[in-house]
Amino acid sequence: MENRIKRFILAIGLINSLFIHNSFAADDAVQVVEPQLDRRTIKPDKIDTENFEIGLYAGMISIEDFDTSTLLGVRAAYHITEDFFFELGYGESEGGLTSFEELSGSSPLFTDEDREYSYYDLSLGWNILPGEVFIFDKYAFNSSLYLLGGVGNTTFAGDEWFTVNIGAGFRLLLTDAIAWHIGVRDHIFDRDTLGEEEATHNIEFNTGFTVFF
Repeated sequence: MENRIKRFILAIGLINSLFIHNSFAADDAVQVVEPQLDRRTIKPDKIDTENFEIGLYAGMISIEDFDTSTLLGVRAAYHITEDFFFELGYGESEGGLTSFEELSGSSPLFTDEDREYSYYDLSLGWNILPGEVFIFDKYAFNSSLYLLGGVGNTTFAGDEWFTVNIGAGFRLLLTDAIAWHIGVRDHIFDRDTLGEEEATHNIEFNTGFTVFF
């Protein structure tokens, strides 16, 4: 009789354990949390893939022995790859008085026509540091630091001179098609305007805008 009572109590305990286990399992199944997330619709910028670039620039050029003058020009570029591009440039300026004319106070040695300065050149550019510029932690603009080098022709002092140019520039894409440039360039050519032939360095600083198409 005593054994039956023990078996009965054990059976009740076992049934009770199974019931409690099933109750917890049911509760776990019901309490599944589904997070409510607000999904943002992201629209990536449609960056133009055109390889041609054209624009205007202005700046200053220091014509050796002829003071510093304003400069206006136009540039056109063809981007061969993401790293390299060709650039064709044309600029115009006007030379000032020479150091001798300023110091001596004598009559001008050159006519106004002779002081007209113009050049054209074809250069190869290399984007050495492409990257991004962040403004106010909200806006990011693609940018690139590049080097340039090429050859061309300079017309000055009534003659034409074969010219080598080297320089560097910085390009900032303001939109998917408009870029802002700042740059420096040295136009190097041999000149015998003042009596003896010498290599002259004509440093140019410029800034301007271009459009991709």
